[in-house]
Order: sequence, then structure tokens, then C-alpha cells
Amino acid sequence: MRAPIGHFEDARPATEARELLPPPVAAAVTADMVFVDTDPDKADTADFVVAYGQELLEQSANCVVVAGKRGQDVTLAACLVLSTTRVDVNNAVRRHLGARKASFASMDTAVGETGMAYGGITPVGLPAAWPLLVDTAVAAAPYLVIGSGRRRGKLIVPGKALAELPGAVVLDGLGT
Repeated sequence: MRAPIGHFEDARPATEARELLPPPVAAAVTADMVFVDTDPDKADTADFVVAYGQELLEQSANCVVVAGKRGQDVTLAACLVLSTTRVDVNNAVRRHLGARKASFASMDTAVGETGMAYGGITPVGLPAAWPLLVDTAVAAAPYLVIGSGRRRGKLIVPGKALAELPGAVVLDGLGT
């Protein structure tokens, strides 16, 4: 199989790569997702595009876990933005979550709550109760490279499919 974007030696339907994915991701992948095998030492976006092609910078999205706080209540959510932008945590995320304060969740919280590896967190297979905030540019993209839940490997997914994941809410201005 050939990946819809990029030039990867090993690309296959994600449904045929479940053994390479953490359990929550393996259970959630669908037929329109492609798994590409990549070097785990090159999982971070900057290293990834050097190794696999600079054009992928414009075709990648990052997923981060945030914590919104209001009094003693903490709401965890995931945000998905193009890799060329940053999540607007202090405005868009805070307002959407109805929080007084929002910040990136700690590594221990992000890893512990998702069952995924830090640096590989993906919107596919997130805890069911979490909101998934998706930037409009992500939803509009033909295909994007995202994490696979591990540092080894990536998923290539249509933007439309990302916007239709469980808990997804498309927000204009999430990525700045």
C-alpha cells in the first residue's frame, strides 16, 4: 500500500497494524486510517520532517492534552491543531471548557489518562468522556499525519475523519 501523503517504506491500513498500537488506539482505528512505520527517535515534529520530508510540516497535526480548572473541578481535553500552529490555551480552550484557568496537562497525567506514550498522543482512542477540540484547518485538510499513540509509527487520517471522532468539536481559532 502507498500512503496518501509522504513517502514511507511501510504503509498499511491501520486496521492491519493493531499489534503496533496501544490498546485504546488499536480499538479505535478505522478503515480510512493508514499506519506508517517510522523511527521512534524521530517522532517529534521537527525531527520527523527532517527525516521524512519537509513538505510534511504542512501536512501534520499535533495533539496535546489540556486541563481546564474551575475551583476544584478539573476537565481534561485534547486539542488537535496543525503542527505549524500552537494551541490557544488561554483563550479558545479556556472559554470552550468554561474554565477559569487552562494549561497543558502534566506528562504523567497525559500518559496515565490516555494509555499512550508522551510525544505520540493521538486523538484516536481518547477517553470517551473527553472533549476533543479540533481546529477548523485540521478538519479542512485532505490528509494529515498524526501520532499513533506510541513514538514509533504515525497515522495518516483525512481531516474530515478527525472532525468526526468521538467527542470532537471543531473550533475556529484553536490554533494560532
